[in-house]
Amino acid sequence: MLTQERPTTHRGLLQWVDEMARMCKPDRIVWCDGSAEEAKLLTQQAVADGVFETLNPEKRPDSYLHRSNPNDVARVEELTVICSPTKEEAGPTNNWMAPDEAYRKLGAIFDGSMKGRTMYVVPYIMGPAGSPFTKVGIELTDSIYVALSMGKMSRMGKVALDRLGAGGDFNKGLHSVADCDPKRRWICHFPQDNTIWSVGSGYGGNALLGKKCLALRIASTYARREGWLAEHMMILEATSPEGERRYVAAAFPSACGKTNFAMLVPPPLFSGWKLRTVGDDIAWMRVGEDGRLWAVNPEFGYFGVAPGTNMKTNPNAMRTVASNSFFTNVALTADGDVWWEGMDGPIPEDLIDWKGNPWTPASGEKAAHPNSRFTTPMSNNPVLSAFADDPRGVPIDAIIFGGRRATTVPLVLQSFDWKHGVYLGSTMGSETTAAAAGQVGVVRRDPMAMLPFLGYDMGSYFQHWLDMEARIPRPPKIFMVNWFRKGADGRFLWPGFSENMRVLKWILDRSAGKAGANETPIGYTPRESDLDLRELDARKGDVAEALSIDLPAWTRELETQADWYRSLGGTLPASLESRRQSLLEHISRS
Repeated sequence: MLTQERPTTHRGLLQWVDEMARMCKPDRIVWCDGSAEEAKLLTQQAVADGVFETLNPEKRPDSYLHRSNPNDVARVEELTVICSPTKEEAGPTNNWMAPDEAYRKLGAIFDGSMKGRTMYVVPYIMGPAGSPFTKVGIELTDSIYVALSMGKMSRMGKVALDRLGAGGDFNKGLHSVADCDPKRRWICHFPQDNTIWSVGSGYGGNALLGKKCLALRIASTYARREGWLAEHMMILEATSPEGERRYVAAAFPSACGKTNFAMLVPPPLFSGWKLRTVGDDIAWMRVGEDGRLWAVNPEFGYFGVAPGTNMKTNPNAMRTVASNSFFTNVALTADGDVWWEGMDGPIPEDLIDWKGNPWTPASGEKAAHPNSRFTTPMSNNPVLSAFADDPRGVPIDAIIFGGRRATTVPLVLQSFDWKHGVYLGSTMGSETTAAAAGQVGVVRRDPMAMLPFLGYDMGSYFQHWLDMEARIPRPPKIFMVNWFRKGADGRFLWPGFSENMRVLKWILDRSAGKAGANETPIGYTPRESDLDLRELDARKGDVAEALSIDLPAWTRELETQADWYRSLGGTLPASLESRRQSLLEHISRS
């Protein structure tokens, strides 16, 4: 049975819940305990209310379809705000609002927003139970979809209240879908108050407050203050045929293959290797007693993009969502299963699209929304690392930055040192495509893949990365990858997907001092002979071209980076601009 009892003696928590309830005016308050019985009851209620549609239990056991409001299908970066005491603390890459103004503006929208509804009190932790990394959050929400999704995405319920105790600190998260009016939609972060207010949206990236809001925007401010890193990075475990276990953390902007890499399946030639997922999206990294950087995945589930996911691009993701999953804004088949563009096999007949309307290929639009999602517990993953829930985390051997560049950036590049690696991360980005607004081929900078997710000033963030070098006696090596380099004829030069294992092996070997490389003016790259290219299906010359360094192109690249650096203002570390200029000089002498 759902409980309206208050299962805690934490006076600050009880007072805060009462205060928020007086403002939002829900009809009742339910405290979530995270139990299987509770999840069953909430799911039944969600089906009865039309929030969920039950999928075919034979084809997709214990799984449900959710359709969001068509005006509420993605993160809204323009309405995502850092409400630090000063605009300078938020920096030029963030939207800013004065805290008093934000509390006043959003408070007016929250006032009475939960009349006729239930307020769910969702206690949760980000990070493994018992880990020094772990942070406690409480989300108050009027969305049963959010309450259920938080149960898949975080360790939710009693485990959080036990961690909190009678007087611990917690993140105060308030969420209401309200009237889902885009003109009354805000996602506001108050780092100085450890508070998040989100109103007007039920979409996961705006409403699951433990994810991007706490685990990145708020956590990044804690990480800077406390001397660790909160990063938009997946964590991958690789065990060699000889039994040597290594770990990499990797940051990729959207549409650059991050989840695919986190669940990488080696090609047959590498069948002796075992790759396991620790995390697919976020890494919290601290310096361990041994002087290495240790990382945990603070999440408990995956919130992945469905379109394009199939048995070729990510077979392990397809196996992960075979049961016990929520699907948002995908298409529905006649026999009660899900479908999206890019899924294996022919297009089914008699599809219902993501808006609930009959669909055929002649409809003129996608059957599944391009940002449609799956939400699934990490325990579903058939290649989940045995250390994914380890309170100590895992030791990171290499950090990888990756973007989507058709030219210039080689297949893989190793930095000369930590500072050079920070420089590479600070200038990384992806080129716009025909699907994006604006000019094709323009580089959109997304440093460390953190541009939409950083809770404070970007220049200060780069300085924090530089300062971390002195804190890490045994730092990981830093690399950059680009799976998307194209030839003059527009073809991809590298086959990607499982073949990325060949690049990963070189990265691991370089980190261990076992592989050769060619020193170039911009970093170390492998020679073809340094990569295991046996049985690779690629045209002659493609790999050499993918690895090549075009010095005139790099001169142009470095010159355009100056505009990006200037846009960050006076907090940009001078050493990064000096590095850019020294690389230009190095190229001119080559």
